[in-house]
Amino acid sequence: QVQLVESGGGLVQAGGSLRLSCAASGGSFSSYVMGWFRQAPGKDREFVAGIFGARTYYTESVKGRFTISRDNAKNTVYLQMNSLKPEDTAVYYCAAGQTLMVPTTKYGYKYWGQGTQVTVSS
Repeated sequence: QVQLVESGGGLVQAGGSLRLSCAASGGSFSSYVMGWFRQAPGKDREFVAGIFGARTYYTESVKGRFTISRDNAKNTVYLQMNSLKPEDTAVYYCAAGQTLMVPTTKYGYKYWGQGTQVTVSS
C-alpha cells in the first residue's frame, strides 16, 4: 500500500508561481510512475503531468509553464507551476501507478493523495 501526501497549494495571483510536493511512503517509489491531476468544481479530474524514469508528459495547456520532477532519494515528486492563470485553479492530486508508461487518464493510476487546493486570482 502506498500513501501519498501533497503539500504546497495556496492562493497566488495570476502570473505567480507555486511548487507542489507529494511525499510517498509504503512502496518502492522509484518503480512507480507518478502523475499530477487536477479537478475544478463541476469538472472531471484531468491529467496535468506525469513522469516515469526520465520521461515526462504534460497536458497541452501547461506545457512550457509547469515542470514535473522527482527525487527518488526523498520519495517525493514535485510540480513546479509558473505563469499561473486563473484557469489553473483546481484541487491538485498526486497519483502513483505501476505501469511501464505514463498513463494520461485517471484509470492508469492505483494510488491517490488527498489533494491540495490551488487558487489563482486574476
